[in-house]
Amino acid sequence: MLNFRKAAVAALAVGALAAAPTVLPAGAAQAQGLASPRIGSAASLPSPQLAGRGTTQVCAGIAHNRCMAQLVTVAPGSTKALATSNPAGYGPADFAAAYNLPAGNAGPANTIAILDEGAFPTLEANLNAYRTQYGLPACTAANGCFKQVNEHGGAPLAPGTTPDEKDFDEQVGVETTLDVDMASAACPSCRILEITVNRDMTTSEDQAAEDFGVAMNTAAKLGASSASVSYQFGPDATLDLGQAARDFYHPGMAITASSGDGGYEGTPSGWPQNLPTVTSVGGTALYRTPGAGHNGYTEVAWDGSGSGCAAELPPALGQPTSASANCGGHRADADVSADADPTTGAAVYDDYTPFSGQQQSWLAVGGTSQSSPYIAGVYARGGHLTNVEGPNTLYAAAPSAFNDVTLGQNAPANSGCTVLCVSGTGWDGPTGLGTPNGLAGF
Repeated sequence: MLNFRKAAVAALAVGALAAAPTVLPAGAAQAQGLASPRIGSAASLPSPQLAGRGTTQVCAGIAHNRCMAQLVTVAPGSTKALATSNPAGYGPADFAAAYNLPAGNAGPANTIAILDEGAFPTLEANLNAYRTQYGLPACTAANGCFKQVNEHGGAPLAPGTTPDEKDFDEQVGVETTLDVDMASAACPSCRILEITVNRDMTTSEDQAAEDFGVAMNTAAKLGASSASVSYQFGPDATLDLGQAARDFYHPGMAITASSGDGGYEGTPSGWPQNLPTVTSVGGTALYRTPGAGHNGYTEVAWDGSGSGCAAELPPALGQPTSASANCGGHRADADVSADADPTTGAAVYDDYTPFSGQQQSWLAVGGTSQSSPYIAGVYARGGHLTNVEGPNTLYAAAPSAFNDVTLGQNAPANSGCTVLCVSGTGWDGPTGLGTPNGLAGF
């Protein structure tokens, strides 16, 4: 097992990166429904319904629970979700085209573990409403495709009974349905293992993170090929060097985590995506560009995509010095990316509202909570997992395995930003190595 205490080195200031600059509101430029002029006036959003809308962070009011999801709202400044009777965001076929994935249901029946807090007793039905809409095969407990357990592997967490618990479950439910839908979109033939992590509503952030570590061990015990965590916690010595970090080391199981939704984080960056044994997944804005780009799609770095340095930790496993040198020889994030801008984000199905009772069905959701489970699904579908330890196999892959994202940044213009927050040729902080170009890199 990797010895984090021996591998870790003394924290140090990384020059001007020690203080993160103020960043623009996530998706600010895209929220107006206007594509960047640098990618052409023909670029468009997934649906005209998404133009001129607002965005809001999912589960923003829940203590210790920073789920990295952004919800499209009815108007700028509003927190009311844009709920539609038909999908407004991208579906599996859009992502498959943009990322050059095999057609149909080709791929192994590997297991993708999704780790989320709270209860969601109707998740199986919601998941299959999504899969039915897009012609994906049914994924049920009866056919062995879907399984839901608690963090120890027993019966899933029971639905909340108090108003606070119901509110918690409803808010986090948007995160959960996004995760399982994106895993399905990336690998329709894969099995879904959803692990309901304890509601840590009043306990410390460290305890919440430790519960995710327990759940990660359960994912490995139950045979998951990949696992995704769409949450982020503030780093500290206990998390970076303690048992929770060791729980995120399972060779042969790809572990992905959201890089963050607040743009450039500086030093230190959030946990667990900062761990050397985890693939940090950033985000892009994905536009339709008929006749141009990659299979009719073009990407720029999403301005909310997290990046930064883990100055208290060594480089990610396999990360070359050309990347870690930007962080003084320490872990630099992100490693890889996929669509995450909510205004160019995914359509997901969610009708579980135990607190508000509001009627909703199709939502448009983004954030690096969208990209992390999608990349976990690509890992599972690619199936090249024998030698996986953190992002090592990504860095060993040929550059052609990724769509290099060379436009955009996640910090204000004229901020003196470096490759850690400005996209360019090769590795950069907001998008890592780029987005999938087929399965060769996974």
